[in-house]
Amino acid sequence: MSFLPDSDSEDELPPGWEEQATENGYVCYINKQTKVAQMTHPRTGRSKRMAMELPLGWEKRFEEGTQKTVFFNTNTNQTTYVDPRLAFALEEPPMNISQVRQRFDASTNALQVLHGKDLHGRLAIVTGANSGIGYETTRSLAFHGCDVIMACRSRSSTEEAIERMAKDRAACRNRLRWMELDLSSFKSVCSFVQQVRESVKHIDMLILNAGVFALPYTTTEDGLETTFQVSHLSHFYITQQLESLFDHNTRIVVLSSESHRYANLPADNLTPQHLSPPPEKYWSMMAYNNAKLCNVLFAAKLAKLWKHRGISVFSVHPGNMVSTRIQRNWWFYRLLFALVRPFTKSLQQAAATSIYCATANELTGLTGLYFNNCYFCEPSKLSQNENLQNQLWTISEEMVNRLKEQQQGRQQQPMLF
Repeated sequence: MSFLPDSDSEDELPPGWEEQATENGYVCYINKQTKVAQMTHPRTGRSKRMAMELPLGWEKRFEEGTQKTVFFNTNTNQTTYVDPRLAFALEEPPMNISQVRQRFDASTNALQVLHGKDLHGRLAIVTGANSGIGYETTRSLAFHGCDVIMACRSRSSTEEAIERMAKDRAACRNRLRWMELDLSSFKSVCSFVQQVRESVKHIDMLILNAGVFALPYTTTEDGLETTFQVSHLSHFYITQQLESLFDHNTRIVVLSSESHRYANLPADNLTPQHLSPPPEKYWSMMAYNNAKLCNVLFAAKLAKLWKHRGISVFSVHPGNMVSTRIQRNWWFYRLLFALVRPFTKSLQQAAATSIYCATANELTGLTGLYFNNCYFCEPSKLSQNENLQNQLWTISEEMVNRLKEQQQGRQQQPMLF
């Protein structure tokens, strides 16, 4: 049985401690054994603030006999000395990442990150959700009550994945649904965006998980190098087009890799040919490295553009050479991944950092960070280059506009019989 935290909630009080409400709406923590009182949680080191209004149906009264304030529930006739607002108190958001306590590491799995969390009423979109890290990300969210749109190419393999999850927990079947998405087809991407807009009012988590690795040189039906379009450009367009469904409660998680440190994109004079190279300048491993750098650059730029809206954007490294189907395209990588499998993360462990960034309370108000092993990690210097971030954004927009024009041109072509 896997290790579970020593409490049912990340902020459960240690023995001997209790919460009390202050007049100005903050939570005070009291230890009656040691006679210590403090304004920060003894476990997390964070402060909490309560709503100023009492929950619906509650009244605040003064008890003459005891000379104490009591709270009365007019619906149940319940009387208590405990302020009911304490149950709904929220942590004050941190000012910077240095104020966030590290609670997990490389050995933590996704279900341990979610231990004690209730995600009922929340909606997530996960690309590449029917296998590998995406499957474990989706399963973990669904196990904790989250509704998940599984954005995948194959309906049959996605439905098989849903059935596997439902065998472990039957309620998952009603929380999961497939939406067709082929990231190598701009037509499919546009259709997916339209379907989401028509069926969804708000997105709590957008987890851009899908990607490809070690492909022989191929181009998509849109004429772009496949690794680049699948791993970056399609996700770039989807995120922009779903902007109206995001608010300050939304988390966007972009899966990158430590491989982004070995990319060779130029910091100056970036061109479309650097991103989508011709066959004579193509090397599969460098294409992957550059795509993963694009992920970090995109997340960093997006975080700056949407910071004023309170939307949190993070990029993450799931783990080194995790055994998924991503290595299926070349026998050498299949062999290499098999050899290192005993020394790498499990799929549950690989999903932990995505889950952490999508759900952790302590990350509220933070954005634009890169995470590895469920904690902040400084990304490469190249990924922090604002000029390169801006160049990638501009070129990506230009490429998307050209794809739109191509799409419109195909639609206007007369049918030949």
